[in-house]
Amino acid sequence: MGKLFNIDSPVMRFLGKVADLMILNLVTLVCCIPIVTIGASLTAMHYVLLKMVRDQESYIVRSFFKSFKANFKQATVIWLMILLVLVIFAVDLRIINSSADFPQILKVMLYALFMVTYMVLCYVFPVLSRFDNTVIKTLKNALFMAILSFPKTVLMMVVYLLPLAALYFVIAAAPLVFLFGISLPAYVSAMLYNGTFKRFEPEEEPVTDRFELGGGIDMEEDQGGLK
Repeated sequence: MGKLFNIDSPVMRFLGKVADLMILNLVTLVCCIPIVTIGASLTAMHYVLLKMVRDQESYIVRSFFKSFKANFKQATVIWLMILLVLVIFAVDLRIINSSADFPQILKVMLYALFMVTYMVLCYVFPVLSRFDNTVIKTLKNALFMAILSFPKTVLMMVVYLLPLAALYFVIAAAPLVFLFGISLPAYVSAMLYNGTFKRFEPEEEPVTDRFELGGGIDMEEDQGGLK
């Protein structure tokens, strides 16, 4: 019985991680409410999650808001660009659905562009949370990583849709989605992209505030293949 409550026991570590994911989910959800801050919120969330995946100790809320503040401008610009693209897709899809004579080739192209945008969306905020770059380079590197790790990217795309599927098919899952619907899929994704990120990091460095907020690395300069 004593082992069950040992702070170093697997059970306690698991419960601690569950609690951290719940706290992170709620903080991220609250910070996403203004809509315009969604990009900064997702970037900060991924910054904390990469620390969790690498078993690096950190204060969840403190680390979240340090990253939120440091990446706010770039994350907001990137998010507004993506939001504009998504709005255009939504309008185009409405036009397609209301028109029986819409050319099939244009439909295929539209869906293909949407999938590319979704792939970039899966990586762009994690990339921003870890690497220091311009907005355009961050978008380019996000696309490059998505293509480089395509099987993992597909899995990430599916994982992010699971909470929506759970809400659609099982309405009773709403409380779990509210508590873990953002952070848990992102945590699984962090486990997937962690190995890809390590390929482009200059050395085995912890995901410290100093590294992420200060120097970072220019992936395009350090890795010629990312140009």
